[in-house]
Amino acid sequence: MAAAGPRRISVLGSTGSIGTQALDVVRAARGLEGTDPFAVVALAAGARHLELLAEQAVETRAALVATSGTGQDAARLAALIADRAASAGAGGYRPDVVHGPDAASAAAAHPDADLVLNGITGSIGLAPTLAALRAGHRLALANKESLIAGGALVKAAAAATGDPDALIPVDSEHSALAQALRGGTAGEVDRLVLTASGGPFRGRSRAELETVTPRDALRHPTWDMGLMVTTNSATMVNKALEVLEAHLLFDVPLERIDVVVHPQSVVHSMVQFVDGSTLAQASPPDMRLPIALGLAWPHRVPGAALPCDWTRATEWTFEPLDPVAFPAVELLKAAGERGGTFPAVFNAANEEAVHAFHDARIRFPAIVDTVEAVLGEHDDDGPLELEAVLAAERWARRRAREVLAR
Repeated sequence: MAAAGPRRISVLGSTGSIGTQALDVVRAARGLEGTDPFAVVALAAGARHLELLAEQAVETRAALVATSGTGQDAARLAALIADRAASAGAGGYRPDVVHGPDAASAAAAHPDADLVLNGITGSIGLAPTLAALRAGHRLALANKESLIAGGALVKAAAAATGDPDALIPVDSEHSALAQALRGGTAGEVDRLVLTASGGPFRGRSRAELETVTPRDALRHPTWDMGLMVTTNSATMVNKALEVLEAHLLFDVPLERIDVVVHPQSVVHSMVQFVDGSTLAQASPPDMRLPIALGLAWPHRVPGAALPCDWTRATEWTFEPLDPVAFPAVELLKAAGERGGTFPAVFNAANEEAVHAFHDARIRFPAIVDTVEAVLGEHDDDGPLELEAVLAAERWARRRAREVLAR
C-alpha cells in the first residue's frame, strides 16, 4: 500500500465479525514496507462484549471508544480499559469514552479519521454512514442495510464529498465487482452477475423448506456470520439486498443484475461486458481480503489472504436460482424499482420476521411471505429524508408484528 503515512481509520462494529477481522488485517499489516499502514483512531461497538472492546482499545490506542450502551456500561468500559492498560504497561492511556444511540455516529465523524469502516449489522448503521460521509471521510461499507434503507440519501452524501472513492464496498461480492469493473468503462458493462453459495438449503423446494428449523438455517456451508446475516443467506434475502446494493453502488439497472448459485464460493462475482467477455474475481472465501482492500483502497495489502492454489485440481459449478423456493431477489428488485422507502420497509419487515422464525412462531417460508405482505400495504408519497426512512421502518416493524401475530 503506497501512502504518505498511516491511513487513520474508525472501526464501527469492532467486536463483530467484520470488525474483528478488520483489526486482524491492521495487526497483520504492521511492519509492511517498514511502517504501519493503518492507525485506529476510533472504535465503536455494542455493550454485549465490553471486555473485548476494552482489549481492542488498549491494543490500538484508539483516541475515542464508543458503546451504544448506557452510562453504566460506559463506566464499566472505562474501568476495563484502565485495568487492561495498566496490565499492558500503558497506564497513561485514557481514551474518550462515549455512549448511547449516537455513539457510533460520534466515532464515524471523528475529525482525525481518513476512512470509516462500517461493520455494524442492521439499519441502525444508517446514521453512522451518513455521519461519516457528511464529515468528509471515505466510507468502507460492510453495513449493506444502511445503503438499502437510505439509498438516495447515502449516495447524495457521498457525492457531496467530491471524492469519487467516497463509498468503498466491503461485501465480498461488491468488492469483486469493483475489482472486475476496472477492466472496462461504464459504457462497456453489459451485466453484473452476483454469485451466491446457495446457503444451507440449496436445492430444496418450497415444500421442503416448510419443515426446516432455526438450527438448520444457521448451518451456513461457507461463512461464519451472526444470526441475522446467516438467516438472510438461507432465505436469499441477503443476496436480494446485495442486488439492490450493486445497483446503487455501480449505477447498473436492476434488470441487468443477475444472481447465480456457486456453492464453492471462490468466484465472488462477475462483470459481463458488451463484447461477450466476462471478468471474474476469484479467491478462497476469506473476508479479510475484501476488508483489507476496503481499508487500503485503491491499493492492495500484501498477504491479506491466501490465494487460490492452482497446482491442485478443482471444480467450480454454477446453477440458476430457484425463484419459487427463494423469491426474495425478485421481491426486492420490485421494491427497488418503486424506490423511496420501499427498500427500507423490506429490510425492517424482514428483520422482524427473522426473529419470529427463531422464536419458533412461524415457518421458514413465512419470513419472505411476511415481507411481501407488508410491502403490499406500504404507501410512499413523500420525499426521501432520514426521518421518512425511520418512520417507514417503524411502521414496517409494527405492521410485520401484527401480520406475524395472525
